[in-house]
Amino acid sequence: MAPADLPRDIGGFIRDMRHNAKISLRQLAEQAGVSNPYLSQIERGLRKPSAEVLQQLASALRVSTPAMYLKAGLLDGEGAGVLEAIAGDPDLSIAQKQSLSQIYDTFRRENAREAAEAAAAEAAAAASEAAEAASPAETDKTDTAATDGDAAETAPPVKTARTTTTTTTAEETS
Repeated sequence: MAPADLPRDIGGFIRDMRHNAKISLRQLAEQAGVSNPYLSQIERGLRKPSAEVLQQLASALRVSTPAMYLKAGLLDGEGAGVLEAIAGDPDLSIAQKQSLSQIYDTFRRENAREAAEAAAAEAAAAASEAAEAASPAETDKTDTAATDGDAAETAPPVKTARTTTTTTTAEETS
């Protein structure tokens, strides 16, 4: 669908939803808080409604706001098929369509939140691994000095002095 067709498409969608709900243009305009002529122009594709007006119309028609935004081209195409199928199903009541759309939207938001948390955890783990990889040379020297018997020669002078003092003290005592 071309962007130029979007206002006409949303207008047709609103008109179809209004007919399915069996309410007049005047009733919908009153419930949504817009003028009759403005709603008529939206339905005929002459005007493009704002996000706020779409939200008011969605509420009055008992359609999920994301489904209305999707029809108007305000949301990306991800999940479009599902929301369009729900909105266009003649066997579902308006309340059922709204419930299904809201549940679907909730699942998508939850999945996005979990994906963001997983990405953050991976980034933290990578940063931790990078920090550990940057300091293994110092750790190896310390470990070798502490565990290798020949390392007394390479040990810091303080440790050598203590060892010498302890040895001298032990010989003087005997």
